[in-house]
Amino acid sequence: MKTDIIEKIKKLLALANSSNEHEAALAAGHAQRLLAEHNLAMADIEASHKPDKADRVETTVAKTLPKWLRLLSAGVSTAFDCQGIHHPATGRMTFIGVGSDVQIAAYTFTYLERTVRKLCSTYMKQYVSSAIPNRHRGLMRQSYYLGAVSIITTRLREQKVQTPVTTGALVPVKEGLIRQAMNEIGPIRTMHSRRSYINADAYTSGQADGGRVGIHHGITGSTSPRHLGR
Repeated sequence: MKTDIIEKIKKLLALANSSNEHEAALAAGHAQRLLAEHNLAMADIEASHKPDKADRVETTVAKTLPKWLRLLSAGVSTAFDCQGIHHPATGRMTFIGVGSDVQIAAYTFTYLERTVRKLCSTYMKQYVSSAIPNRHRGLMRQSYYLGAVSIITTRLREQKVQTPVTTGALVPVKEGLIRQAMNEIGPIRTMHSRRSYINADAYTSGQADGGRVGIHHGITGSTSPRHLGR
């Protein structure tokens, strides 16, 4: 019986690499649910399925990424054993990973970005007076974002420790495939973040709201990243 479930999950993971964005998202989500329902780990699936390539999924972002979004993309990438690359010229974010990892990472990033933006908008309307100079409002907005992302990325790290995405034997295999895919893209510019000034109240409010954000719903988001294949 378990063999049948494993085969079904394998097929779903294969569909998660489909060029049909909607089909890929549904398949990735269904695979994750079956893993949880049948108390299976990726080790059970990967034992008979050694990956031979990394895939890329692309989503739209700003041409200039604020610090909080750079931190969020890095946190999500690490949590799902992927690499995220920002392309300033086109305003695109490319996630590189193996199998369903990359689909889930891209959808989780899109979901979390949208959610944190909505929370920040609500915070600014409710607690920040419009009479405050724009410079100070900008500082509070930035502080809120950084506070929320600090907690969200911490929770993602804790989740990965509790439920590793990749089994030990496959870690170097995946890392090698991701490096190969990144080399095919060419030279990648490294961004260095400047020190951020923080409004303590806004930062703390962001942390509180970030602690309440669901971090398992990314794959059900309505915004569809674009699957690029190999």
